[in-house]
Amino acid sequence: MRVLRATALLLAGLLALSACAPQESAPPSEEPTVITVAAAASLQRAFGDMQQSFEKANPDIRIESILYDGSSTLATQILEGAPINVFASADTRNMRSVQEAGLTSEPRIFATNTLVIAVPKGNPGHVTSLAELADATTVLCAPQVPCGHASQELLRNASVKVTPASMEQNVTAVLAKVAAGEAEAGLVYATDVAGDDAVESIRPDGADEVVNYYPAAALTVGEQSTQEAAQRFVDFVAGGPGQQILARYGFGARAEPSEN
Repeated sequence: MRVLRATALLLAGLLALSACAPQESAPPSEEPTVITVAAAASLQRAFGDMQQSFEKANPDIRIESILYDGSSTLATQILEGAPINVFASADTRNMRSVQEAGLTSEPRIFATNTLVIAVPKGNPGHVTSLAELADATTVLCAPQVPCGHASQELLRNASVKVTPASMEQNVTAVLAKVAAGEAEAGLVYATDVAGDDAVESIRPDGADEVVNYYPAAALTVGEQSTQEAAQRFVDFVAGGPGQQILARYGFGARAEPSEN
């Protein structure tokens, strides 16, 4: 009985000592660096895959969000101070405006794209060429948007004058109106119609002479670690893994840009 009582007292003492002893806490897990990307609307499907592949290969970086819109709209938001870490534009003109403001690292060209005529499935307006856009209910991107600037150049080269039914702020909006049958035709990127069963496309003469070059750049804002993470995403997009993803969605390989 005495032995049992002594043992109980010993255990109680040990428990009391352990309760008073300082507790060692497990080291906190390191949080990933968070970045935000602004990308041209035409990149939406490809960059959805890009985000997953990049985060899998770089678990120490998390892309909080990717904002998609016309490149001119995104450039304006960046110039006005929007908290963006990577800008991926559908043309070099809008990237240049951000670069000249001293807000980016050196941009990298990562893809090319060309225009096609998009028509609703079945082509009810019987549009087969650029010339026929003049008499059709046609929607175009606004001139300040990359697809709009390219559309104006393509039509000008073909000596075709089009009075659009509407001018949209990004290529996604043009395609949506065509797919819904609200327009007989529209000029969009070749990548936008790929895999879309609601529309058909016609590759117009001269399309290969009007090429959009897509640059991406890390913004020189925020902490150094954030800038480095942003640059790693740019390098991933322009590197082998990113190029494979872009090719699956019909983008052309990066090349030396012309003025666009």
